[in-house]
Amino acid sequence: MSVEIEIKPITDHERYSVDGLLVYKDKFGNWSCMVDLTPTQMSAFKNYEKTVINNPRFKKHTKATYKTK
Repeated sequence: MSVEIEIKPITDHERYSVDGLLVYKDKFGNWSCMVDLTPTQMSAFKNYEKTVINNPRFKKHTKATYKTK
């Protein structure tokens, strides 16, 4: 069974939607969410952070969909 995880930027480097859940940077600079993300969602967001958020070549962050096998 495959699962799709959708990540959409709300405010680059500050707020993102992961499957409709708000992930944001807290006052200490850590990523937080009001509810716990599933391990699959967390893995997809960490991958998105590594490839998009922390990549200076991206001027504007884009929507991404991650699929599991």
